[in-house]
Amino acid sequence: MALYERALALDPERASTHYNIGLVHKYRGAWVESLYHNRRASDLRPDDEAANWNMGIAATALRDWTAAREAWHRVGLRIPEGDGPIQGNFGIAPVRLNPDDNGEVVWGTRIDPVRVVIRNIPYPKSGFRAGDVVLHDGAPVGERQSKGRTYSVFNVLELFEPSANSTYEAEVHTDDAADLEALTTALDLAQVDHEVWTSNVRILCRQCSEGVPHEHASDDVTPPPWPDIHVIGISTTEPAAARKVLMQWSSGRGGLLSRLVGSGDKNRLLRFECALAGRAFP
Repeated sequence: MALYERALALDPERASTHYNIGLVHKYRGAWVESLYHNRRASDLRPDDEAANWNMGIAATALRDWTAAREAWHRVGLRIPEGDGPIQGNFGIAPVRLNPDDNGEVVWGTRIDPVRVVIRNIPYPKSGFRAGDVVLHDGAPVGERQSKGRTYSVFNVLELFEPSANSTYEAEVHTDDAADLEALTTALDLAQVDHEVWTSNVRILCRQCSEGVPHEHASDDVTPPPWPDIHVIGISTTEPAAARKVLMQWSSGRGGLLSRLVGSGDKNRLLRFECALAGRAFP
């Protein structure tokens, strides 16, 4: 940073120096400084798309919606008019939580060019919850497929608004896929948001995660047998409904399908606990 500041002192009108200083401040989360330098870079070189995107990111982080709209207009994006927060339908996108650590990728709904509402239920250790609004970077790092379409993955920069939902973990015992399906069907009917983490999560190497997934020698290995212990992630503000479904299923009262395929084990619910508490919106 000291070298950039010396270069800027020698040539205050060099757009690239302002851009690089703004970039450093972006990754430090110093949004006021990042906005200032990216705006200067954009003013000096209006066609610099990267500077305009970083200006929009910094302005969004600061809730400076006027500056954010200005930045998005500079890159040619159509943004809903107004003075308040930008709220639109920008499709779906995968984002990488904690990119400098384990880097869990989840899917969400884009409400503006750099904000996503998380729709998956992240692992509690990530510190994120379903319903969190996150601010993400503008540079794609990897790809994912959904329904035959390729989507770029963007790294999350910070939590923008916390979800009110808490993440619960339910650990259940069943060695039958149909029995587990009976439970997930009952949760669906009760409108309980859930994911079976033991079967719905794919672990990728770092090269695959940040690039295009490729084959490994281990891909040809026979898959492991069906596990008899499953962990289900549940996102809710009212755990009572989920607990009721789980208890009914565990005791064999979860419906006809559950009774037909159930193992007879009356204590199939091993644990149900809050793994990450939600936080009220400010």
